[in-house]
Amino acid sequence: MSDAIDTPAAASPPPLPPLQASADWQPLPLRAAGIAALAGAITGTLLIGGVFGTAWVLLELPLRWLGVAGMLVLGALIGAAVGFRRQRRTFWRLDAQGLGVRRELMWEQETRVPISRVQHLDLRRGPIERSARLATLVVHTAGSRFSAVTLSGLDGEDAERLRDTLAHQLDRDDDAL
Repeated sequence: MSDAIDTPAAASPPPLPPLQASADWQPLPLRAAGIAALAGAITGTLLIGGVFGTAWVLLELPLRWLGVAGMLVLGALIGAAVGFRRQRRTFWRLDAQGLGVRRELMWEQETRVPISRVQHLDLRRGPIERSARLATLVVHTAGSRFSAVTLSGLDGEDAERLRDTLAHQLDRDDDAL
């Protein structure tokens, strides 16, 4: 006989509600964030590190070259952090109405592309994107303002699926006219 007392199983707490409006938003792959961090580090080194390093020399601050090196490293770190965070805070979703892209860095920006506005679709893959199995989807839209929506850092298979799905929906809508 067991000494354990038969008690009803402890009721598990109710599941947390899904995050507001992000349950079906898809994040970009982590490998895209690594590439964005590298690009951000290069940009940060040139812009932030270059400006502050030049100022360090022109102001004749102590430890001139050590200070310049420190500013270049600081610029690279800031740029890498911004690039990584920007890519990790970019989401996409495809629904019956069209494509949605959401970017959340300091300000939230959400772009919706209705199927009826899509003119044509492009997939771009540079050498670095190809090596990481990534792609950039360009959705060209009707109208002159913001006539294209670009989503870089997509998984290659997701990009092809998005392109084919949007093109199929577009063809189906054209046939209905």
